[in-house]
Amino acid sequence: MPLPPRVPEIGALDLLLSVAKLGSLGKAAREHGISQPAAASRVRNMERLIGVPLIVRSATGSQLTDEGAVIADWAGRVVDAAAELDAGISALRNQQASRIQLACSMTIAEYLLPGWLAELRRRLPAATIGLQVVNSAEVAELVLSGKADLGFVEGARPPEGLRAYPVARDQLLLVVPHDHPWARRTEPVSASELAATPLISREPGSGTRYVLDHELEGLGYHSRPAPIMELSSTTAIKAAVEAGIGPAVLSSLALAEDVAQGKLVVVPMQGLDLRRVLRLVLRSGEQLPPVLRDVVAATGAGGAASRDRPGPGAARPQRP
Repeated sequence: MPLPPRVPEIGALDLLLSVAKLGSLGKAAREHGISQPAAASRVRNMERLIGVPLIVRSATGSQLTDEGAVIADWAGRVVDAAAELDAGISALRNQQASRIQLACSMTIAEYLLPGWLAELRRRLPAATIGLQVVNSAEVAELVLSGKADLGFVEGARPPEGLRAYPVARDQLLLVVPHDHPWARRTEPVSASELAATPLISREPGSGTRYVLDHELEGLGYHSRPAPIMELSSTTAIKAAVEAGIGPAVLSSLALAEDVAQGKLVVVPMQGLDLRRVLRLVLRSGEQLPPVLRDVVAATGAGGAASRDRPGPGAARPQRP
């Protein structure tokens, strides 16, 4: 049932207890972080609400009236119960905060997340971390639905309804096997050549595929040949390229070791801007609890939300 309107708020009752303990309205005000006039106003409002005088002020301090002492005795039990409630709420929050559910795109999960998780484990050794590795579109759905606390996505722009923090920058590269004709060419592959070439591709919803499709469609290449293969694993795509099945466009993060070992050849491209920002995302308007701030800090993302402004040296190249 709702409380009667004559019941004071807990903060006012707590102030009355401080006056009883300290013997001074001014000292009680300082203990509660408010001015003495504000404290006096709270006491007057409480007296009007209850209908009896609560304190008597003098040159030597403030004392409770007989009625005030009775109210303070009752108020002590109410304030103690409120403190117990607050402790219980804090315990529930800490229990909830100890479980962190993450969703992560495949490229980020394989090549960046292990280092971030190691840093997060150092910061939060008692936390239990759940992880779902899916494509970027599915990551966005999981975060928007509340099934994941935070997500990591690739793509040309942040998903709608989500706030984004940049965590890394990447670039897509064109790779072929050593016996492919493009491996020996001296001129870059043009956008029109790439648009006309069947590729080994990631599945729809992948951030890698989205960036390439978005760039080519922006250049007017809306009709393109179907992929040779659609694979959900970057590792599988690299193996297919190395086996000579066809070229692919993949993250520089995923290709660094294979190119260094001579397994794949990077072919220069001309007229395409395939740079991208990798992002940590959470629901728009949601405040980060302390435990999730540790997740953001572990990635080095910092505290300011991304506005997708290019950094120094990130100007879009001129089209040929």
